[in-house]
Amino acid sequence: MAKVAFLGLGVMGYPMARHLKAKGHEVTVYNRTAAKAEKWVSENGGRAAATPREAAEGQEIVFACVGNDDDLRQVTLGPDGAFQSMGKGSIFVDHTTASAEVARELHAAAAEKGFAFIDAPVSGGQAGAENGVLTVMCGGDADAYAKAEPAIMSFARASRLMGEAGAGQLTKMINQICIAGVVQGLAEGIHFGKKAGLDIEAVLDVISKGAAGSWQMENRGKTMNQGKFDFGFAVDWMRKDLSIVLDEARKNGASLPVTALVDQFYADVQKMGGRRWDTSSLIARLDK
Repeated sequence: MAKVAFLGLGVMGYPMARHLKAKGHEVTVYNRTAAKAEKWVSENGGRAAATPREAAEGQEIVFACVGNDDDLRQVTLGPDGAFQSMGKGSIFVDHTTASAEVARELHAAAAEKGFAFIDAPVSGGQAGAENGVLTVMCGGDADAYAKAEPAIMSFARASRLMGEAGAGQLTKMINQICIAGVVQGLAEGIHFGKKAGLDIEAVLDVISKGAAGSWQMENRGKTMNQGKFDFGFAVDWMRKDLSIVLDEARKNGASLPVTALVDQFYADVQKMGGRRWDTSSLIARLDK
């Protein structure tokens, strides 16, 4: 068991840190809103720290799951950031969905100070975090990853090193590209079925057993048909992720016409008041 810190107790970080504690790790937590960290400690034990720097001091592994590139830089490189106190040989594991650029930047900064940085974005949403079954895509040095993997598996069902620094973030971008296209196709299919007067639940039941089947169909098809969009991963977050994807595509020359189009469809959902609806709400702009 390791001495670890967890920075950022949002909808993902809160249960991820809980799983670390439940698996026997010694956990120190930090959250920008201190009351949330104190609440976590009251429920799970461990210790709350006032700053990322304090949380990271003396830890073998420091985990983070924050909002975006700027938040990540603040909790790592800022005056009270974790990088100011991490010891040589320790490991920083970042679960934020961020840019490959910031992952490479922080990997280099960590190397200069004698410790490791792994970019490790996750897939599985709030339910995956609550149930400890996230998929983790990692970039960084193989030796550091091997040391961190047992702790990562406290809240994951699958974790894999995808390559050098930034490879984890690039893999997460592919994950979001694939989700965007699948959800839009599912939305259009359900919308078409309604217009055709079919029993949508019966349609989904039969086609889910064939080549059209997908996780989205199995887990979101019926609720999309019912107009229920309160299942965690918000449209605002998806647009943040897709902005990272499209920015990277401009840099590497990838052509992503469907992803760019679906991003604009999510913008339409935001204008409809669906900023906090989950990503399956693409159907709402078709059914309005």
